[in-house]
Amino acid sequence: MERKTKVTAEDGKHDILIIREFDLPLDLLFKAYAEPELVEQWMGTKVLKLESKKHGSWEFETTDAKGNVAMRASGVIHEFIPNQKIIRTFEMANTPFGVQLEITEFEKLSDDTSKINMHVIYESVAQRDQLLKLPFAYGINMAHNRMEELLKTLK
Repeated sequence: MERKTKVTAEDGKHDILIIREFDLPLDLLFKAYAEPELVEQWMGTKVLKLESKKHGSWEFETTDAKGNVAMRASGVIHEFIPNQKIIRTFEMANTPFGVQLEITEFEKLSDDTSKINMHVIYESVAQRDQLLKLPFAYGINMAHNRMEELLKTLK
């Protein structure tokens, strides 16, 4: 599978850059991050809360086949500018990863294509490097592929 989502992590830094171009109009791409029912579908997680507004909060939960909680994450939305930018914190419960800051910018390339530029900042280089030992790049690419396929049906 081609990795269309590019993840860049420079040695010794405590951040990563994630860039992906989509064959989707800008407004549809933004909705995928702002509307709970769409987030659930492409992320494969339950949205317990998603207040898509400045100072809103969010909480997601993923369960295994037996209904046990496999992952819970939450945070606060610090900036929410439709079709332009979402800045939020992200924290996974019961993990050593700490709180990260995500700055996601949405860019129109043409009427039918758009792009996201994510800048993710971790508390330390060690936390970032620990996360990168997981199949993080593979997982985000898969999720973005699911999102693109899902949203193409809504065009």
